[in-house]
Amino acid sequence: MDDKDSNSAIQSSRGLRLAGRIAHSFIDSKLTPLVIVAALLLGAFSILKTPREEEPQIVVPMLDVFVQMPGASAEEVAQRVGLPMERLLREVPGVEYIYSISHPGVSMLVVRFYVGTKEEDAIVQTYNKLYSNFDRIPPGVSQPIIKVRSIDDVPIMALTLWGKDYDWYRLRRIAGELENSIKPLNDVSETKMIGGQPRQIRVMLGTQRLAAYGLTPGAIVGQVQNANSRGQAGSFARDNREFQVEAGTFFTSLEDLRQVVVGVHAGRPVYLRDVAEKLEDGPAEANTYVLFANARGGGGGQTAVGESPAVTITLSKRKGTNATDISRVPG
Repeated sequence: MDDKDSNSAIQSSRGLRLAGRIAHSFIDSKLTPLVIVAALLLGAFSILKTPREEEPQIVVPMLDVFVQMPGASAEEVAQRVGLPMERLLREVPGVEYIYSISHPGVSMLVVRFYVGTKEEDAIVQTYNKLYSNFDRIPPGVSQPIIKVRSIDDVPIMALTLWGKDYDWYRLRRIAGELENSIKPLNDVSETKMIGGQPRQIRVMLGTQRLAAYGLTPGAIVGQVQNANSRGQAGSFARDNREFQVEAGTFFTSLEDLRQVVVGVHAGRPVYLRDVAEKLEDGPAEANTYVLFANARGGGGGQTAVGESPAVTITLSKRKGTNATDISRVPG
């Protein structure tokens, strides 16, 4: 054995002796069980308290900017609104990309900032840039509306309601009651219903009746909107107490709507029932549809046998909360 191999063997022997002494000290020590128990408790605590995310919590501020220009074509909106706002927003520090979408009468800009940019700074700087240049807005263009978007806006859970002999209208009303019970939960930031037919009161006016009373549909719409409101009408004091007085009420039935005064003709009030040919309280046209596929087990698996109406409620969580805890609450 040469000197080099001898030195390697000596160093290896010393390393084994050191490792052996450390292992022997842990084996004979009375603190070893306590260290193991503490490590297990720390691991269990980490599992219970560490938030679980569907997506990593990466800060990527995104803002949607909406501007309206009624009556303008998509090309005109892009030239007069979209492109000037793009050049203006590119001056904001931290902006990485700007996406512009132009529709007839509407322009939407998606402003994305660099990863790690503080969301509050991005919002404040964008607001300052837009509000300090309001004098440059062309005639006929509305002031911009800014909406903040984040990864927390993505729904973490979807609840789908369906049932035999239930139509979209009934399911929508049941889903509305369920949504009202979910909204107050502390960790839920936003809920949204998809599918179903919302409730709607339809008023069909008669043209001959309107002409007989000298009324127009626009005037009737204004009267109905004013009647369906409530506001403060003053206050009065009594016995060292102040009472607030409210005037007006909201519609609760079709009969309330029939009794609305929409005008005066020949010295007598004209009610909505006098000019309406029909008033209906029922489902409105659906904007979105959700279908639940009924399945039946077979030899080779499951076979779809039909589709039933359904309504889905989506839930989004608040920033920094645990998605797993929220998913347990509705169940």
